[in-house]
Amino acid sequence: MAVPLYRAKAEFFRMLGHPVRIRVLELLQRGPMPVRDLLAEIEVEPSSLSQQLAVLRRSGIVTSTREGATVVYELAGGDVAELMRAARRILTMMLAGQRELLEELREAEVSAP
Repeated sequence: MAVPLYRAKAEFFRMLGHPVRIRVLELLQRGPMPVRDLLAEIEVEPSSLSQQLAVLRRSGIVTSTREGATVVYELAGGDVAELMRAARRILTMMLAGQRELLEELREAEVSAP
């Protein structure tokens, strides 16, 4: 039995639903990075980063290559980078709307009798 598209999308977004995974994807937008550089940027335990990288690799949105003793990760395609940029744009709009609402509330408080 085939999985409905909406369920597959929900699973995809659930897979993205971890701060370390999101940070890895943000960093990899700059280009391929070795694990040691990811560790320096993210500041998590190596075992935790390893677990999150494995999730991303199994999902197919990052790939890894070995260069001697070094493992280098990169985004599997440009669509992932575009998804991260779209998420940033959406979040920016959401937060801008919240700031406007907060300003309205403060103005209403000041003008209230």
